[in-house]
Amino acid sequence: MTNLTNTDSYKRVVDTVNERVNGAGLNVLFNNAGISSKFTRLGLVKKQQITDAFLINTVAPIMLTKAFLPLLKTAAKNSEDKTGLNVRRAAVINMTSILGSIAENGDGGFYPYRCSKAALNAATKSMSIDLKADGILVVCLHPGWVRTDLGGSNAPMDVDSSVNCILNTLNSLTEKQTGCFVQYDGKILSW
Repeated sequence: MTNLTNTDSYKRVVDTVNERVNGAGLNVLFNNAGISSKFTRLGLVKKQQITDAFLINTVAPIMLTKAFLPLLKTAAKNSEDKTGLNVRRAAVINMTSILGSIAENGDGGFYPYRCSKAALNAATKSMSIDLKADGILVVCLHPGWVRTDLGGSNAPMDVDSSVNCILNTLNSLTEKQTGCFVQYDGKILSW
């Protein structure tokens, strides 16, 4: 575990992972950390809430992907499956939210979370373009509204149901979905 705001610690984390995988590379980087302030309307939003959300929800996944890039490239290069992009070769999965969809925003508010997740979605699209030639699949994934500390107790889906759907979706991802905004059940979402 590392403090995601301390990008200087990422090298140590990468070195630890590299030791564990015996130099074989990293097949899947799952950028899952995220924070959200309470529902925030424009008149109540604070600069620090926005800054904190961007640092954890947007900057950290970009910088972690950059740090793990050599391991991801190694996994893609060493993969026996050279037919296309998939999680068995090498992939970056950025956990996002439907709240980061500009097209689906019908409620407003949530400025720190919405804006930081929309920025992560844009970064995911750019990563998918930049890493395609290296054989690395990149998607952003919406896990559904899940009963967690972040999702709250009113969320309709439990963690196990979300995880089972996500695992099925991850295993079905192909080059066709790289750069897409994918829901836990495989549905492609609007930006």
